[in-house]
Amino acid sequence: MQSFLRRATSCTTGARLTSAKGSEMSDSNPPTPPPVGPPGAPGAAPVPLSDAETRQWAGFAHLGGILWFLPSLIIWLMYKDRSAFVGQEARKALNFQITLAIGWVVVFLLGLFVPFVGLLWLLIWIVSVVFSVMAFQAVNRGQAYTYPFSLELVK
Repeated sequence: MQSFLRRATSCTTGARLTSAKGSEMSDSNPPTPPPVGPPGAPGAAPVPLSDAETRQWAGFAHLGGILWFLPSLIIWLMYKDRSAFVGQEARKALNFQITLAIGWVVVFLLGLFVPFVGLLWLLIWIVSVVFSVMAFQAVNRGQAYTYPFSLELVK
């Protein structure tokens, strides 16, 4: 066992390690620990979010609706298993944004045939911004938010 014991000696080029028998060993390549997979690796249990992270990601899911439905979808897919609150709020935000996207398609199609109806896309965007900010504020207080209208397409 003593052969594994090492003592450090210093020289001008850096530290050198010597074993109990006196042979030099280099410290440039210390033994590496076994690899540990990331939290999302297959077989690894999801790491639960802290309270601050839960509020942050739930808020981002709602606030991301200003950009469209992709931020809500990404957050829902990534965090639904790590926090029930984030999963619930991201799903609500995603459903709301899909509802508004359907409204945009309808307004676009109507705008092809009816003059000035195409300007309703601005109203839909304003509604999206207002309700997304209200939802963001609610989840930052730790309260669940329910949109006044939304199709429940994602369950």
